[in-house]
Amino acid sequence: MIYFTAEDAGLEKIYVVPANGGETKLAIEPQRGVYTRLVAAENAPVMIATWGSSIDPAEVVRIDPATKSHRNLTSFNVEAAHNIDWLPPRHFWFTSKRGKQIHNLIVLPPAFDESKKYPLFVLIHGGAANMWRDDITLRWNYHLLAKPGYVLLLTNYTGSTGFGEKFARDIQGDVLKGPGDEINEAADEAVKRFAFIDGNRMAAGGASYGGHLTNWLEATTTRYKCLISHAGLSSLQTQWGTSDVIYGRELALGSPYWEGAAIWREQSPTTYARNFKTPILLSVGEHDFRVPMNNTLEMWAALQRQRVPSRLLVWPDENHWILNPENSRIFYKEVADWLAKWL
Repeated sequence: MIYFTAEDAGLEKIYVVPANGGETKLAIEPQRGVYTRLVAAENAPVMIATWGSSIDPAEVVRIDPATKSHRNLTSFNVEAAHNIDWLPPRHFWFTSKRGKQIHNLIVLPPAFDESKKYPLFVLIHGGAANMWRDDITLRWNYHLLAKPGYVLLLTNYTGSTGFGEKFARDIQGDVLKGPGDEINEAADEAVKRFAFIDGNRMAAGGASYGGHLTNWLEATTTRYKCLISHAGLSSLQTQWGTSDVIYGRELALGSPYWEGAAIWREQSPTTYARNFKTPILLSVGEHDFRVPMNNTLEMWAALQRQRVPSRLLVWPDENHWILNPENSRIFYKEVADWLAKWL
């Protein structure tokens, strides 16, 4: 038997398949969280992995396939984690206008009170071949972002992994509009489902592909009070010409831009610069080769030309990610200040 981990709707589960071929079955399904770094013992039906969730820092666990359970071998942070006022995310699905089943996570702030109203921060994952998961992340820490009193919405839009190969590939030929529409629909659905969300106070933001989609929201809607875009593209052509990845972009768009495919212009944020109105915080690392700084500067120029309230952060010693701990602290403070100003 071969055991392996795979993403599924915000979780990472353990599956099993006969080594000589056959049906793949679910071996272990966590109630929440993700299994990673799976290792099997050579001569016993025992497996070791790390398991964690967005409220459980990862620990080493011993997995028993027979009982489909695990127990901790380490407890470095278990007690400390239990003393933090944080709640596991709520999962919900909705059917998009295109007929797709879209998965979402809702993250609640500390001291949460169901009877109160909270602003909504729509957080957009990068990738797009990626997935919002029930796990702790340093780059966009859910609970740190929610702490001032925001509800977070994490939408796994078309192009996300963990929902089958077709769902991941369906972003080709519709790289910004389709996912952007789903994000807006998800916000509408969250407001409709959860009475504690204040639909009049919404913000959105993301990094990398999440930054691309944030810039697309700048160009196409005024529903958000403010936006936050780290490492987002300004136009598909600009990104194609300066990024360290070119072929994949042609694959997603059907051709190089000079062959005339309309999508190159029709799904570029700066095509609609005359519509820029929403206050936006822009951020970029000067050593970013994936989404080079010229994209952010082009967005910045258009925003300033249109007199849109905006702020530009350039990190001279960072690449695509903000890795320096002090820079990360400053980044989170800038994000919190920007949200507080507009929400």
